[in-house]
Amino acid sequence: MMHSMMQWSLVQGAVPWTVFGVTAVITVVLAVRMVTAAVRDAGRGGKPDAGWNAGRRTALRVTLSRPLPVVLIAAVICGVAGTVAAWLVSDVFVLFGVSLGWPVILTVGAGFAALGFSLAAAVRTRRFDRVCAIMLIPLIVLSTGLRVDGIYGEYQTIGTLMGYTPYASLDSIDVHPASMSVSQWLGDARHDDLPDMPRHGEVFAVRIPNVRSGFSARTAMIYLPPAALSGKSPALPVMELLAGQPGSPGRLVAAGDIPGMFNAYAAAHDGLAPIVLVPDQNGADTHNSLCADTTQGNAETYLTQDVVAWAKRTLPVSGSASMWAIGGFSQGGTCTTQLGPRHPDIYGAMLPVDGELKPTNGTVDAMVRDYFAGDSAAYDAQVPANAIAATGSPRQALFAGAGERDVASVGNMRTIAAAARKAGMSVTELLAPGTGHDWHAVQAVWKPGLDWFGQRTGLGNMTKSLKDYSQVEVLQ
Repeated sequence: MMHSMMQWSLVQGAVPWTVFGVTAVITVVLAVRMVTAAVRDAGRGGKPDAGWNAGRRTALRVTLSRPLPVVLIAAVICGVAGTVAAWLVSDVFVLFGVSLGWPVILTVGAGFAALGFSLAAAVRTRRFDRVCAIMLIPLIVLSTGLRVDGIYGEYQTIGTLMGYTPYASLDSIDVHPASMSVSQWLGDARHDDLPDMPRHGEVFAVRIPNVRSGFSARTAMIYLPPAALSGKSPALPVMELLAGQPGSPGRLVAAGDIPGMFNAYAAAHDGLAPIVLVPDQNGADTHNSLCADTTQGNAETYLTQDVVAWAKRTLPVSGSASMWAIGGFSQGGTCTTQLGPRHPDIYGAMLPVDGELKPTNGTVDAMVRDYFAGDSAAYDAQVPANAIAATGSPRQALFAGAGERDVASVGNMRTIAAAARKAGMSVTELLAPGTGHDWHAVQAVWKPGLDWFGQRTGLGNMTKSLKDYSQVEVLQ
């Protein structure tokens, strides 16, 4: 029962629509009762004081003595104040590092307006109406939160919100080493001679040893496609994917729809799909490692040595850089364009979404002081454009994307793509219309990105042009 409840969706289906529906019904009932009361009171009339000014003062007193006008005024004031506050936090002070986007700003403003309405009604009404108003307060907070979450797509289920991990440990299964190449697997598929395998791939949890880095990482997530769960797996390509900050490996798996996306791919490709590694690059939601080796932890060594060596030792993966990709969202996207060019011997492809131009946690001076012991050159080497120019390889490919409404990230993508082209890399730039700095953009970009990487690694040819993917627009 608990496991089933943890799988309830927060972005679609019964949970959000029940909350939205109950909130709407109580709001309508309360509004109708107040309008009815106002009309009834107006019908009773009353003689104003003598004189025009005295009559106007009396009318104003009568108006303000009724609940409905006061409640409406409170709603307008709170709505404007909430919208302005959200805009200041988002676009002026940029407290979250990126713009929240106007859909979120307006949702927050609407939530404040509704709270103003319900709080004023709780004070100005009596009996049944007051009970309705008080019930509305938590419902409005919950509805606003669910709507914001729906825009971002961050917490897909109750389980992801609660930090619940539904995945079995990798230690619970036997993982066999690779026994053939991908081309041999495809040859066996043509002769209907594939080994037994499950219909769907699975996600597993595992603690990856930090033997070289000593980095304190949280539990990683691993997606194994059906072919990797057979007793005779080919040497599969790998996608090492990184969440944003705040974020976690489990949240990337859920919000990025990794099982759904990769199982759909495997179903169309004889059980083949890339193995997905989702390690933890930060150690905690509140910590930003900058994905670098710093005085606050050796995140780069962990991600590029510990994780990679463990995967090659433990999983049926290819050892060739042409079969490895690194990708990520937001801070994970920034890490992608830092680490990929710095390690062309490991990663042949990069798939960042909504990344930044440089590692960011406060000012550059503060990061140089707090992370790099005052060594500004060490920080500069981590800036993606610098890393691409210094060590990026023409053998690498960049498949980058950004949400259309995330104007800053679109500009970042274009700048980094220009640097990659200058370094001789193959570059693709995608825009995800109707999305912002959110997981909807990630899914829109990674779906064609999976097909692109699958063709690049020999899993199967793309069946359509990138221009034919309805959720993205090809910029270049």
